[in-house]
Amino acid sequence: MDRLPKQKKSYSDADNSTVPGQPGNVDPLLRPSALRLEELGKRLRELRKSGGHSIEALSSLSGVSKSMISKIERGEATPSTTVLARIAEALAVTFSELMASEQDSEIILLPFEKQPVLSDPESGHTRRCLAPILPARGIDWVMNILAPGGTTGEFVPHRRGVEEYIHVLQGRLRATLGGSVYELHEGDAIYFQANIPHQFQNCGTSPCTYYLIINSQKVR
Repeated sequence: MDRLPKQKKSYSDADNSTVPGQPGNVDPLLRPSALRLEELGKRLRELRKSGGHSIEALSSLSGVSKSMISKIERGEATPSTTVLARIAEALAVTFSELMASEQDSEIILLPFEKQPVLSDPESGHTRRCLAPILPARGIDWVMNILAPGGTTGEFVPHRRGVEEYIHVLQGRLRATLGGSVYELHEGDAIYFQANIPHQFQNCGTSPCTYYLIINSQKVR
């Protein structure tokens, strides 16, 4: 089973990131636009500065290289989901909070074309954020698509108290949770406390689509 290295790895420009404009076998509807990359960079910069972190300090906390953080902030590179998750964890925010700003209303409509999307052609992983960012909330609702053989890569453990719920809509999904491996089929669901290393892989021959809910309300 893959485990986190004992020494923190620094995720650099070459680690599971793509540069806009390069070819990739990704549905154009799922690929983030240049504008969204700029929005992601702006949002990251705002959160970093509001937390009082320099790029160097955030790099040290997250294990992501300074040059990679700088490129993300300038909208020059699309980070993989695992890289972005490391940055979110270091900033003590949810994944979706990095992708969009807060909204506050009793009813919020998120049209398809307005939903933040992060695609990584190298890993075959696409992540679409479905939940609005509400003040003082800690809920992420995400639709994930993995190409056959595709993987999310290994996510770092979340803070204690963070929970994850998964439901497989289509295909087969292998979930590696700490020292255990589970194979989920269409319609299966699984819950786990996410303060352990975790990774997901499409172990089938067709695309795998699954919903993921991350609940971090207990650590708010």
